[in-house]
Amino acid sequence: MSDTIAHFAVVFFAAVLTNNILLSQFLGMCSFIAISRSMKTAVGLGMAVTFVMVFTAVINFAIFFYVLIPLQLEYLSFLVFIMLIAGFVQLVEMIIERFSPVLHINLGIYLPLITVNCAILGVSMLVCREDAGFTLSTTLVYALGSGLGWMLAICLMAGIRQRLQHANIPKPLKGLGITMIITGLMAMAFMGFQGIGTN
Repeated sequence: MSDTIAHFAVVFFAAVLTNNILLSQFLGMCSFIAISRSMKTAVGLGMAVTFVMVFTAVINFAIFFYVLIPLQLEYLSFLVFIMLIAGFVQLVEMIIERFSPVLHINLGIYLPLITVNCAILGVSMLVCREDAGFTLSTTLVYALGSGLGWMLAICLMAGIRQRLQHANIPKPLKGLGITMIITGLMAMAFMGFQGIGTN
């Protein structure tokens, strides 16, 4: 039992820190850069991405291994994954619009664009690789860690960008330039976690 918990903990913290889906694999960069101007919208989008990522990764895993492979329809996996992600994004959009109209307006077009967020699709495709060795339970833990890791990265960027509004930045670097530099520095900082647990 303790070995199982330790394994889940390793998978979870690796997904959040050492193999952060955004800062180590650079998946989901478009919405990360566009939405990270405000902490409130960053948290809202991060929660939406995490919700969609967890549920779609688990359901896509089950569909892939228990439906598509037995029926020898693996070639349809990409289409099935996208359709399921699109359905969940519509559900999240309706929930946010109902309970937080302000956040819905702030997220704007980037909320429906979660459908094509490559971080969400990337997690589903990573866990469904037959050589990856994922089970349904480790898929759930990995997807949760990946979603929270993506949320952590966008919230860190939002906090930094809010502080930068009062900083004296050279004119050529303002906007996208300084954002890309900070993203690179954050990725380098997260690489420091890769030494944890090694001898």
